[in-house]
Formats: sequence, structure tokens, C-alpha cells
Amino acid sequence: MEETLPSHRRIISSSTRQQFILEAAHNEALIILACLLASPTTRFSMADDGAAAGADHSPPSPPLHPAAPSDPPLDAAAFTHTPYYCEENVYLLCKELIRSGLADPAGTDLYAVFISNAEKKVPLWHQKSSTNYDGFVVWDYHVICIQSRRNKGEVLDLVWDLDSSLPFPCPFLQYVSEAIQPLSFGDSIYRRLFRVIHGPVFLRSFASDRSHMKDPMGNWIALPPKYEPIVAEDGNTNNLNEYIAMSTNDVGDLESMVNDVHSNKHGVVTNETLLPKFFSRLPEWHP
Repeated sequence: MEETLPSHRRIISSSTRQQFILEAAHNEALIILACLLASPTTRFSMADDGAAAGADHSPPSPPLHPAAPSDPPLDAAAFTHTPYYCEENVYLLCKELIRSGLADPAGTDLYAVFISNAEKKVPLWHQKSSTNYDGFVVWDYHVICIQSRRNKGEVLDLVWDLDSSLPFPCPFLQYVSEAIQPLSFGDSIYRRLFRVIHGPVFLRSFASDRSHMKDPMGNWIALPPKYEPIVAEDGNTNNLNEYIAMSTNDVGDLESMVNDVHSNKHGVVTNETLLPKFFSRLPEWHP
């Protein structure tokens, strides 16, 4: 039986690990997942919970995106990071990128991206919390920042993921190829969805009272950040679930998503296939 936590982490039991393997084989996935049958020893041990299975041991494919940041990778440790609060980490990351001049002064080149699915089972690779050699974990959801950059028509998008062991920031298509590994699970329940929210909209609208990180007795599952909870400009104190909840029915057509992402409070939902196409279609200047 799978233990479900009201938090940013989900423990994967032996039965679910076996299900990963069977489903991957059933869908003729590109990755053969190994089964780790050891029982979890600690609630947040990624070797036993999130790192539910290992990936194919063959060398990773070359990055699809040859572009790299023009400056050397930054030290992720220089940014505020509280374990298990990735949504707040990205919120503060966006603000710091704006403050430091690494992003547009209005944040128009930034996008907060919530990764989840209807089952709240999100496989990702190259995550620091994993003890697997390839960084494989399974989250209930994860949040990253994508920076949309253009130079004379060339797409130079970057991913800022404070929990990733890939370069920081990482070229967008390298991150897609190595951390997301699209289509690894076919049309299975593990296929990832992406809610993309324009940075200025996210910074105005997002709120969290951190109640998702408390157990039924009101105790903290993981210690919260020391700063005050984030409150939206309209006074809303908690709308986290509105960003996490998503299903395949929420995915729209490419043109509509490109047109709507800058105005929708909760952004737009896209899938693994459309995600690179979506970002390649974004205009160079954002309203």
C-alpha cells in the first residue's frame, strides 16, 4: 500500500516500484526501471521514497540544445532554499533574479512552472535529494523557473531548478532531455504535465499558508521557512492547490496557450510533447 503524504514528497512503496517497471514495459518505454524493494527508513529519505526506481544505465543522450549560458553557472547555494518548499523557493528565486539584474526588471522573461499530473506521481532525474547515481526521484509535484531568452532570433531559454544537479541555470532543452526525459512513460499515469505561469502574474497571485506541510495533528512534516508565509496581492493566503491540480483535459492547443499564458492567473497547462514547442513560440518581448 502506498503511503500518501500531505506534502511536497510522496513515499513510493515496493508495490508502486513494481508498477513502474510493469507500466514502463507495457508502454515499451525507452527507460527500463529497476525495482528497489528496501522499505523506507525515514520519511524524507529520497533513497527509499522519492528515488523509487533507477533508470537505464546506458549513457545519457547528448543534449538536444547546444546553447549554454553566456556566463559561468551560478552557485545555487546563493539563493534562498528551504527543503520541501519548492514553490516558495521559486517565488523568491524569481524576485532575486529580478533584483540582481539577471532577469528583466519586470520579470517578463520569467515563468514559474509547476510539474505534476492527476496521480501526483512525477518522475524526474538529476535531483539532488536522490541517492541514485542518476538522481532519479518521484515527486508528487515539483516547481522550476524557466527564463525565456532570445538573441537575434535564437532561442536561449534557461531552467533554474534549485533542486537539480544539472548546471545552474541549465539550457532548457538539456534540462528537458536529461531531467524530464519526455515520453519515457508513454501515455501512462506517470506522464508529466506542466502548468506555466508568467512571472509577473505568479508574483502577484501566488499564496501559501503552508498547511500542506502539516500532519493531521498539526505538526510540521518539515520545518517551514523562517520568513512569513507568502500572501497574494489580493489578500489570498492559500491557493497552492490551484496551481498543483492539473489533468490532460486542461491541455489546450498551442496557439491558445501562447496567447493566454501572459494573462491567465493560473497560467496554462501543457504536456511533455508540447512544452518545447510552447517555449519556442513565445514572443521575444512580453507585454
